Amino acid sequence: MLSSNQIGAIYMAISALSFSIMDVLVKFMSATYPTGEIIFFRGFFGLIPIIFIIPRERYKNFFQTTKLALHLTRAIIGAIAMIGIYLGVKFLPLADAITITFAAPVFATIFSMIILKEQVRMYRWAAIIIGLIGVAVVLKPGTDMFTIYSLFPILFCVGFGIIAVLIKKLSETEPDYLIAIYFTLTLIAVGACSLFFTFVIPSLQDLLPLIAIGIAGSTGNIFLTMSLRKGSVSTVTPIKYLSLVFATISGIFFFNEIPHVTTLFGAFLIILSSVIIFKREQIKNVKPVITRQI
Repeated sequence: MLSSNQIGAIYMAISALSFSIMDVLVKFMSATYPTGEIIFFRGFFGLIPIIFIIPRERYKNFFQTTKLALHLTRAIIGAIAMIGIYLGVKFLPLADAITITFAAPVFATIFSMIILKEQVRMYRWAAIIIGLIGVAVVLKPGTDMFTIYSLFPILFCVGFGIIAVLIKKLSETEPDYLIAIYFTLTLIAVGACSLFFTFVIPSLQDLLPLIAIGIAGSTGNIFLTMSLRKGSVSTVTPIKYLSLVFATISGIFFFNEIPHVTTLFGAFLIILSSVIIFKREQIKNVKPVITRQI
């Protein structure tokens, strides 16, 4: 019989693998299909896993909520954040793009301080500084290795920072599946709007990976939430960094991308800052903010 922590760890590993599959497929498909179209497929087929977690008693009044404006705000900012990370994956080495996204909890802490007026003491200030230094190391500003495309994952981090605050407010009364469905429907709407400007008719060969992007993305979010409910934060959180391992291996074997030593050092600093933040939130008994939960 597996313990709750062991089950939570397995769920987190499934989540990391799901997101990694999504990232690799997005990079492959971005060579042929516009980002907006990929967003549409992410949303449309992302509905499939969500349908299985909706309680039957909620079918009749599923969209009923007293926080519609907050749902829509979270969903729109989430869509912008997703566009940011998809563009980052498209234009940057996979390991670089995913490394930068791990700084999302740093930005979430900053926005919690600004919007929620949370007190940030010495340890979390240290984490913020370490995390931002790590991002700078990966971005390499002021060198010929810096590219404007590096700002796209930063857009994800900023969007995620705002989303984390909104999710904290929504989760007080709203179930996870309702938050997910509003976000997913917004992705469909945003992606559908883009189809009027650029649309490539998918071949039968490409249809399967486009469908898999949606299923893998939603599956990653669902198992991420289940992991945090089953296992302790200290047990399951380190496993999410498997995403970086998967991204590095995938970049090498599928895209011939050898990570630069500065990327690895920046990743170390960013992960260190995230661990400090998670530890402090655990001490404060606050629900942790986990990267990629958008």
